[in-house]
Amino acid sequence: MSELPLPPGSTLGILGGGQLGRMLALAAARLGFDVAVLERDADSPAGRVAAHTIVGPYADPDALETLAAVAAVVTYEFENVPADSVLILQRLGVEVAPGPEALAVAQDRVAEKQFLNASGAPTVAYSSADTAEEAVAATAQMGAPVLMKTRREGYDGKGQRWVEHPADAAKAFADLGGGPVILEAPADFVRELSIIAARGRDGATAIYPLSENHHEGGILRRTLAPAHVSQALAEQAERIAARILSGLNYVGVIGIELFEMKDGRLLVNEIAPRVHNTGHWTQDGCAVDQFEQHIRAVAGWPLGPTEPHARVEMLNLLGDEVDAWAKLAHEPDTRLHLYGKRDAKPGRKMGHVNKLHPL
Repeated sequence: MSELPLPPGSTLGILGGGQLGRMLALAAARLGFDVAVLERDADSPAGRVAAHTIVGPYADPDALETLAAVAAVVTYEFENVPADSVLILQRLGVEVAPGPEALAVAQDRVAEKQFLNASGAPTVAYSSADTAEEAVAATAQMGAPVLMKTRREGYDGKGQRWVEHPADAAKAFADLGGGPVILEAPADFVRELSIIAARGRDGATAIYPLSENHHEGGILRRTLAPAHVSQALAEQAERIAARILSGLNYVGVIGIELFEMKDGRLLVNEIAPRVHNTGHWTQDGCAVDQFEQHIRAVAGWPLGPTEPHARVEMLNLLGDEVDAWAKLAHEPDTRLHLYGKRDAKPGRKMGHVNKLHPL
């Protein structure tokens, strides 16, 4: 195990070479670290800005051994990293942050709900099913409509179906691949919010202001931050975040998606043990953004301030919307962040802009 805090010049490992890995690598470089990326694609967005790229599957023992030989600490850019990869790295003497507890919870939606409720972080009512028959029975017991999701994987609206009648549950179960699912009661929410929070190795926490989020087709389109919320609602969100961070013995940045209900309660929709799309506003709205904050936490450095110095409207650039880069670059209060992806496929996140407004 490396001594902490890691000094500049150390190498940090990142599992995953997408845009989040790219922005983590850039933040690490700004603090004087080198970065080694393990990614299946030799031409990944993160790999092109990293000091080292190791090409191979995330669970390849040889690739992981190569990563362990150069990296003092390893983190990841997405929560579907194979759990075995983390165990292999730990056996090789490399610390992985966030730890395996966070991955185990985030990779299974039922385990996630169980953890959240046990931690005093309320969620919608839910049930689970391993067979089509169980899915039909659970839908009937809960009362349709319900949202059926695969227990594992699925993101940006993938891996889920609304079930309007119990009789439709068997088909939905088959459409989702016939594997274990979770069924969630609908949330009669006023709006979707999220909070980005960090916990250091010493247990210190840093929590950013709430953001308000708008989705289209299951994909985040727009974030407004800081959100206009009451002090009571902000404190409720901060309590939820603190319970989750503590319960997971967490190190790093976490994204927590929330539903604001009509009665003023907050319900947790889901957690992501990594930097998060709804935290991109911090890049231009705060002195220390979520990416630098994550690097600080996993490297054992002090956490940075989270106070905003601007109100930000973050817009995701999907598919060929990125072709408007020249126009966006002309706008004086717009900050452009492009991910270096080669192909602008429909619905693919190619970049984002942060439009700045005074607080």
